[in-house]
Amino acid sequence: MNQRLVSRIEVTVIYLILLCVTIVIFYPLLWTIGMSLNQGSSLYVSSLIPENFSLEHYKWLFSEESDYVLWYKNSMIVSLAVMIGSVIITSLVAYAFSRYQFIGKKNGLYIFLLLQMFPVMMAMVALYMFLNMIGLLDTLTGLILIYLGGQIPFNVWLVKGYFDTIPRELDQAARIDGAGHLRVFWSIMLPLAKPILSVVALFNFMMPLFDFLLPSIVLSSPNNFTLAVGLFNFINDQFANNFTRFAAGSVLIAVPIATIYLFLQKYLVGGLTAGGSKE
Repeated sequence: MNQRLVSRIEVTVIYLILLCVTIVIFYPLLWTIGMSLNQGSSLYVSSLIPENFSLEHYKWLFSEESDYVLWYKNSMIVSLAVMIGSVIITSLVAYAFSRYQFIGKKNGLYIFLLLQMFPVMMAMVALYMFLNMIGLLDTLTGLILIYLGGQIPFNVWLVKGYFDTIPRELDQAARIDGAGHLRVFWSIMLPLAKPILSVVALFNFMMPLFDFLLPSIVLSSPNNFTLAVGLFNFINDQFANNFTRFAAGSVLIAVPIATIYLFLQKYLVGGLTAGGSKE
């Protein structure tokens, strides 16, 4: 009887925790969606359930008065470039660290581990000066380069750990059949590493869409703004009170993320539970 009571208490506590987490996650989301459907622009007259539903804010975002489409395009360019570049660079570097022995391999891994402890913002002054020197300040290309370089250490550790779990006998069998290094990498390693590479692709696609600090420092021209910087101006400019437009623009950010997630969904579960490094 006591054991049954303890089990019920444990289940009740678990459900209460899940309920609290659900409220914390979904309440702000529901408020944002409700705010985007409210008429007017003030935050104080908005409600969770709008009395008069309106799509006027979504229509305004795609009108000629707004630069939202341009910011959306800039964000997609940066996110897709970072996603594709990260997958290519990370898979090549991780393959080299996982399969080959070379001078400085262990020290290189330690350096990658050390670099993960410091955020990119700590080097922002140096990066700002470097981009200014090479003429890439206030450009999407410069922003992409910073994202790519900043994510290499973490991504390499993650993917290398997954590559280490792939039996080396597969490599050896392929080489016996005459396959070269690139053939082994392309035909054996990459297909088997789809789960972890999907995780890398999703995370690196999402990061530029949500990041505000880095683009706000690197970019200064409104024509180069990403979504985070552009939407911030809706509520930051003097006399600006466009909270409902801000909410509508924020809701639409979820569309490409949901699309990428659905496309990679079948690989993500395996990738999220893998990638622990081992030597």
